[in-house]
Order: sequence, then structure tokens, then C-alpha cells
Amino acid sequence: MKKFISNRLRVTKRGKILRQAMGQGHCLAKKKTTQIKRKKLPRVLVFGKKIIKKDI
Repeated sequence: MKKFISNRLRVTKRGKILRQAMGQGHCLAKKKTTQIKRKKLPRVLVFGKKIIKKDI
């Protein structure tokens, strides 16, 4: 696995892959506080059926 991917993704004990929401880098003064709080929560990375079938 590439180094930059390991910094951006995290694997849980059950095998789910978590990622951070985009749009948190700068210009946060324009955004609402509820939007900023919602973006701080980790998101589950979902792969489609086509990608899973190709790996098997």
C-alpha cells in the first residue's frame, strides 16, 4: 500500500475502511458550525459490487 493512502484511510477491527470528509482544509469561516461538525465525523468508504467482483 502506498504511503499517502495509509495516511488518509483507516481500517477498523471489523474490516471497514474509514475516510475523512473533504472540504476541511481552509475557508472554514464561510461554513456553518453544523456543517463543520458534520464533516469531522469519519465516513465509511463503500465499494460497489463491480469492484468487489473484479478482486475475487
